[in-house]
Amino acid sequence: MFLHPISWPNGKKCAASVTFDIDADSLVRVGKPKDAELRLQPISMGRYGPTVAVPRILDTYRRLELTQTFFMPGWVMEQYPETVEAILKDGHEIGHHSWAHEDPLEHSDEIEAELFGRALDTHVKMTGRKPRGYRAPVYSITPAIVNRLIEHGFLYDSSMMADDLPYEVVTNRGSIIEIPPHWGTDDWPPFAHMGELDYIMPVRGPSDGIKAFIEEFDAMYEAGGFYMPVLHPFLTGRLARWREMEHHLERIVEQGDVWLTSMQEIAEHSKAQASNLRQETLDIG
Repeated sequence: MFLHPISWPNGKKCAASVTFDIDADSLVRVGKPKDAELRLQPISMGRYGPTVAVPRILDTYRRLELTQTFFMPGWVMEQYPETVEAILKDGHEIGHHSWAHEDPLEHSDEIEAELFGRALDTHVKMTGRKPRGYRAPVYSITPAIVNRLIEHGFLYDSSMMADDLPYEVVTNRGSIIEIPPHWGTDDWPPFAHMGELDYIMPVRGPSDGIKAFIEEFDAMYEAGGFYMPVLHPFLTGRLARWREMEHHLERIVEQGDVWLTSMQEIAEHSKAQASNLRQETLDIG
């Protein structure tokens, strides 16, 4: 089923990591910088994520005894320190997700380097350590960012989509583990509806939207692969949607043979099997 299968710890059949991108109101502030403060509807929708949805999600994780991964822009971390504290208190991982969710392709790499470093400093200041993982806004990772991750000693990235399983990305500066997302396990297509970002699509019902995630998990479980939803608290953290996702997680936990853990743990385990991973070489100068 897989060209480069990965064996999971303790005889587990497959692995999974539930990831959340806590973008909050940075999306609107970056997308509409001239008048964002006047746009209370989308700003309040974004704020729902760290203030209402994240506590709900953390409560579920405590009940199910799960340790998972959240990605946060540095600006969001500074605006919502209580959210950072709550995530860290429960032992979860926080990954680098840009400074304020700016698309790296919409400015020079010199600007990106400054913003990347600013967010990195915020992580160190607020968490006491450098983040081990990175996910680019809108998955817009560039060759320069890959090298930057390697230079700063990052363990993994989660922005590229060249495989079903973790693989190794190699450049002339070194290598990094890639934990690939894909749009089929992202909650933006079924649940996002934001005219301010020119994204107006029919919003699917909670059970209908979550059904896609369940089907993706079933396929990965059957094949012994890796399952990784990419979720946003202001979308999937809404009450009815989270109820459906919570039921989904309960079923995964009850199966007993799924290694449900943080991205850092997945990346460390994958790196330990580097000789078996597929390699992708990037000639990026």
